[in-house]
Amino acid sequence: MKEKILQNKKHGMSVLLITITLLIISLIETIVGAMILEDGKNPALFIVSIIVLFIGWVPLLGLRILKPQEALVLTLFGKYIGTIKGEGFYFVNPFCVSFNPAAETKLNQSGDVKSTAHSTIGDAKKELSVVLNKKISLKIMTLNNNKQKINDCLGNPVEIGIAVMWRVTDTAKAVFNVDNFKEYLSLQCDSALRNVVRIYPYDVAPNVDTTGDGIADEGSLRGSSDVVASRIKDEIQSKVNEAGLEIVEARITYLAYAPEIAAVMLQRQQASAIIDARKMIVDGAVGMVEMALDRLNKNSVVELDEERKAAMVSNLLVVLCGNKDAQPVVNSGNLY
Repeated sequence: MKEKILQNKKHGMSVLLITITLLIISLIETIVGAMILEDGKNPALFIVSIIVLFIGWVPLLGLRILKPQEALVLTLFGKYIGTIKGEGFYFVNPFCVSFNPAAETKLNQSGDVKSTAHSTIGDAKKELSVVLNKKISLKIMTLNNNKQKINDCLGNPVEIGIAVMWRVTDTAKAVFNVDNFKEYLSLQCDSALRNVVRIYPYDVAPNVDTTGDGIADEGSLRGSSDVVASRIKDEIQSKVNEAGLEIVEARITYLAYAPEIAAVMLQRQQASAIIDARKMIVDGAVGMVEMALDRLNKNSVVELDEERKAAMVSNLLVVLCGNKDAQPVVNSGNLY
């Protein structure tokens, strides 16, 4: 289905004024015709004016008002005849019907969040307005799907949520190619998210290829969020082209380990951090010991045999690598 834009339809005000004028004239002619009819003259004027009064309001059914970034898909007896876009006061065939199967669909997205604070009467009016309003918004909208629990490439369950910015670019495809383009987009977002997340580990892991080139890389959900979001966007776009939708942007809004393994993974991260810190401390301590021995030998401060050097190295490492402050011991005797 190809979109067809209806041009030169902004005659709503002219048709409205002409129709009102015609109805006023018909009302006056009805009164005059009734007076003539009482005098026994030709009733043709009265009959014509009555007919005009009964059918003269029909053109009013073809009046349409659109705000900026709105569109209407029109059908005539089930056949698609075109789409009107852009703000203005339009006049179309009075027998045309606006068609939008997603008008009543409520998703967790901007413009479609349903309030629960309204009264029953207010809700009824809102539902009636939704039924009557078949306009399609061409604005950029944000779809915030529910968080999903997905296994990453290492089999660890993670919870992830995304926000997708999207808009309708082809109204005919959106209305006629899929049953409900809003629900279709939501399902495709869930599917694309699952397909992309299972390629990446939550954190950087060895021997994992996330790009498909056969070479291990450092891609991860936590460290490569922009790359992951870009791949999710491309994946969704490839699925919704036939629905006439454009994915403007996709962003990860929530990322965490699933509750059942969150505590274990936290311990793992803490252990890894402790090991890295200890490694740095040991490397620094060994360097300081080497520097101390070199300075002592260079300046000939004291002559130490191998046994005393070993004892000094042991003491320095204990002092430098210990978790607590060392307690000094004063040697009041000789060196040996």
